[in-house]
Amino acid sequence: MTTSIPSVRPARRHLATELPGPRSTAFEERRRAAVARGVGSALPVYAAAAEPGLLHDVDGNALIDLASGLGVTAVGNAAPRVVDAVREQAGLFTHTCFLTSPYAGYVEVCEELSSLTPGTHAKRSVLLSTGAEAVENAVKVARAATGRSAVVVLDHAYHGRTNLALGMTAKNAPFKQGFGPFAPDIHRIPTSYPYRDPDGMTGEQAAERALEALERQVGGENVAAVVVEPVQGEGGFIVPAPGFLPALARWCREHGALFVADEIQSGFCRTGAWFACEHEDVVPDLVITAKALAGGLPLSAVTGRAEVMDAVQLGGFGGTYGGNPVACAAALAAIDVMRTHQLADRARAIGDALTARLNTLAERHPAVGEVRGRGAMVGVEIVEPGGKRPDPGLAQRLAKACQARGVLLLTAGTHGNVLRFLPPLVIPAPLLTDAVDVIEECCAELMG
Repeated sequence: MTTSIPSVRPARRHLATELPGPRSTAFEERRRAAVARGVGSALPVYAAAAEPGLLHDVDGNALIDLASGLGVTAVGNAAPRVVDAVREQAGLFTHTCFLTSPYAGYVEVCEELSSLTPGTHAKRSVLLSTGAEAVENAVKVARAATGRSAVVVLDHAYHGRTNLALGMTAKNAPFKQGFGPFAPDIHRIPTSYPYRDPDGMTGEQAAERALEALERQVGGENVAAVVVEPVQGEGGFIVPAPGFLPALARWCREHGALFVADEIQSGFCRTGAWFACEHEDVVPDLVITAKALAGGLPLSAVTGRAEVMDAVQLGGFGGTYGGNPVACAAALAAIDVMRTHQLADRARAIGDALTARLNTLAERHPAVGEVRGRGAMVGVEIVEPGGKRPDPGLAQRLAKACQARGVLLLTAGTHGNVLRFLPPLVIPAPLLTDAVDVIEECCAELMG
């Protein structure tokens, strides 16, 4: 069966068939016979091509992309600069393993990470393949550097799907159910969730609540690292109240623990700054990156203070595919696009446009409990009118209604009741406007 689509593709939302179309349906039948049941998809529409803000499927449909492959294709899908870099590097060599024979691209990506991540101190990096792999290596660094073992994480956190990362992740189903036991000495403390915290609670007060629990449950002298997402992603696009992150970072400095920023989803211009922790001038000891780093290719990193990173013995880092040369070439190209096209500024403009219209939507529909986010990382919490009880059913119906009309919108949140907006940072303004028009139509139909 061919996956080709018409050579002339509409640069707009376009539905040639119902979704999924007949070709996608046929692939779905083949999938059931070949792909493990545990691999899910939000929408069984099979991609054939993509461009900034649009996904084209095998049936000739064009969907507006508000997901960016879960935040990966920030510079656009098949970005020309990235494609050219990948093609050139693949024509030279695709792999040697940096542990066997090093190459310049790995070093150049590490140099860029040293320059871009917060702080002017000397830094070192290690390159890996996935976000979860980077999380696990950050914990290795923290334990080696401090001589301690306890890892502290937050409520609503998501850090990945490998065993240690799952232990750090808060949500049980579907991520953790049936996969335990998990790695020991992981401790969870309250986060700052302004929409659901007591009225008037400041970031400093939320930090005091969290740190009191930390001292009581763990003891500061035992903590190797406090690992936080500066903006929580899967947990519901939760932006902590001002002052929360600086207070945690300050506690880490005072107690000899490492403050680790998991910027896997929020990094690389997504929130309107290169890294989300910059919004409060927080300088982490370690920064974890992945997703948007390499324009769609698998690459992740841990970047941190030189003396901390160098606490790991020679040979303590590794991985056959870590820092693959083609992925490194893609990363250098993607970073160049972000810098040249000032995508942090573009993220702020997208966020301003989204939140303005979504806040108007909230005024009309009591089920829209809160619109929140930073830059082009925006969440809409859906609740039962008259209170704050989560309404995941309505959130799912809204997402499905938008998908049926050709807008790829996903949900998130511990309760599954948050609509998440992660458009490519290069999405054309008319596509974004059209997407929100569709969302408004669906809200009118489903909320009255």
